[in-house]
Formats: sequence, C-alpha cells, structure tokens
Amino acid sequence: MLTVNVAVLLAVIIVVRLRRRTEARSRNDEKLTVLIVLVFGLLVAPTSFGQGVLDVVGQLASGITDASR
Repeated sequence: MLTVNVAVLLAVIIVVRLRRRTEARSRNDEKLTVLIVLVFGLLVAPTSFGQGVLDVVGQLASGITDASR
C-alpha cells in the first residue's frame, strides 16, 4: 500500500498553483492558494525541518536587528 505524506502533497499542489500566470488567477483562486499555504505551514511547523527553518529565520532576523543598531 502506498502512503502519501499530506505535507508533501500540499507542497506539490502549491508549486503547481504558483506556476500559473498571475493574470489567470481570480481573487477566490488566490484566497484558496493562501489557505493551502497556511495549512502547509501548520503541518510543517512541528517537524524537525520546520524547527530548523524557524531557527534559521530567527538567526537571520536577529542578525539584521544587530546590524541596524
């Protein structure tokens, strides 16, 4: 039996939706894309990959804040 990780499936859907031209999207289509991306973020956040991304972004933000002082 083949199992598909929901986060991987959502990542593929996001890539396919974002490859379309901007002019071809309706407002509802864009709202659906945002909703899919938010759900993807919620699924990835508790994983080790999500925590690694959070750490990198946090270090980058603190670096920018320190550089601006």
